[in-house]
Amino acid sequence: MDRRSFIGVSSWAAGALAARTSDVLANHAPVVPAVVATTAGKIRGTYATGVYTFRGVPYGATTAGAGRFQPPAKPQSWSDIRAATALGPRSPQLLSAFHGFVPPEVEVMDRDETMGEDCLVLNVWTPALDHARKLPVMVWLHGGGYTSGSGGFICYDGMELARKHAVVVVTVNHRLGALGYLYLAGFGAERYAASSNLGNLDIVAALEWVRDNIAGFGGDPGSVTLFGQSGGGGKVSSLMAMPAARGLFKRAIVQSGAAVKGISRAAARENAEQFLARLNLRPQQLDKLQEVPVQRLLMATDPSVGSSINFGPVVDGHSLPTDPFDPVAPAQSASVPLLIGTVETEATFFPGQPLDPIDDAALQSQVKQLLKSSSDADVERIIAAYRAGRPGVPNTDLFLIMASDGFRAGILLEAERKATQAQAPVYQYYFTWRSPVREGKLRSFHTVEIPFVFDNVDAARSMTGSGKDRYELATRMSTAWVAFARTGDPNHPGLPNWAPYDNTRRATMIFDRECKLVDDPHGTEQRLLWSLQGRA
Repeated sequence: MDRRSFIGVSSWAAGALAARTSDVLANHAPVVPAVVATTAGKIRGTYATGVYTFRGVPYGATTAGAGRFQPPAKPQSWSDIRAATALGPRSPQLLSAFHGFVPPEVEVMDRDETMGEDCLVLNVWTPALDHARKLPVMVWLHGGGYTSGSGGFICYDGMELARKHAVVVVTVNHRLGALGYLYLAGFGAERYAASSNLGNLDIVAALEWVRDNIAGFGGDPGSVTLFGQSGGGGKVSSLMAMPAARGLFKRAIVQSGAAVKGISRAAARENAEQFLARLNLRPQQLDKLQEVPVQRLLMATDPSVGSSINFGPVVDGHSLPTDPFDPVAPAQSASVPLLIGTVETEATFFPGQPLDPIDDAALQSQVKQLLKSSSDADVERIIAAYRAGRPGVPNTDLFLIMASDGFRAGILLEAERKATQAQAPVYQYYFTWRSPVREGKLRSFHTVEIPFVFDNVDAARSMTGSGKDRYELATRMSTAWVAFARTGDPNHPGLPNWAPYDNTRRATMIFDRECKLVDDPHGTEQRLLWSLQGRA
């Protein structure tokens, strides 16, 4: 189903699209003064239903011109009161990296705000503008890998978390793709010696802005939780190993997006050489990159013009000294508690997955492709193991869960290595609630837990449907996330006791219509799968 026909036949998706193009919350006129002084100048936001909202707040200078491929700089100050009532630009990105790739149920969450190199902006939601409140601060890093997305998606709206749970929520835009993760430091030019991991360094600059300014929004700069999903979870993981981020956040939440290893310097240099060649530039001509139109930079990363260029955090020995979680958890964040987990059928988010019933022969064929070089005996062995662990589950579900356990492998490895460190608690979760949208075929798809974490399932009906069961689960999850942000412990009266994860019991909270703590859920078949895939 294409996006146009999907929107045409789905009334709830049409409602989400309307919300995307006209933010209903921003239409509320301010009823009380909403002006805050920041280190760069005063900003004016809006106030509605008990929450102050500030959008498009600069935390860094423009990255255009001389700032392109350079570390972030402080924003230029202003003397008047600056309006902070509309989303700021997102990082330039290829539209094809998101639109047409993700399910339309998720696509309509994108507000499609303007792109531009003046993209170092953030959004804040807070229930108070009182320095004395010292509320927990939750800083969200968006998904989309390292090449797409923004902090402005409808399902990332922090209104309900701020209103219902008395926290300050911040969402961040940062540089993406080549502009954020092209490795130029390896070519020896002095001007580009620090041109590595710029997207992550942008996030560090945003965290420094939070440290310096969040008290004016009622937040406690000493109680910052960094959380993110998919690519955002990977960014959280890598920031746990970046010296520049040390001390800027106290707790971390990783949702469906591990970053056990970074990109090696050799691979990153090869990527950069490939990128330059597509622009007909040599490594000695890096300064010419400032003159290249943004759209041409983007097109040089388009997979349709050649092989894909892998963008992400580079283990450059300086900004990221080591692989984030390999061979051990990062020492610099040893005292940072971690909440981490996945959803059951991550794979149904991505194109090309079987969503309708399949027979035994199709299951065997799909699993053989998943295992790649494995023998027929291995295929039968892993299918038997998954059937034993999930008796009565249909073939399609068995395969989708098996395919999704690839996400779980990195997540569990990070949890295990953090637990081995034994200096801060780890809490593991597994989200198995199944969305009713598209006749339930998407099951527990990648990203589906986000509206529950943000307690805004009504704003994300395209993802969650409209069933009444959503509200209790949203309350339980959002309360757990906020409890963790407040104390480093996600326990609250609405959940069974959530024991920390260790490498013996492997206690995991299952989030579904019934929430329960289970030791090592489906671990036997998962570890067999990973061993057959060469992961273990």
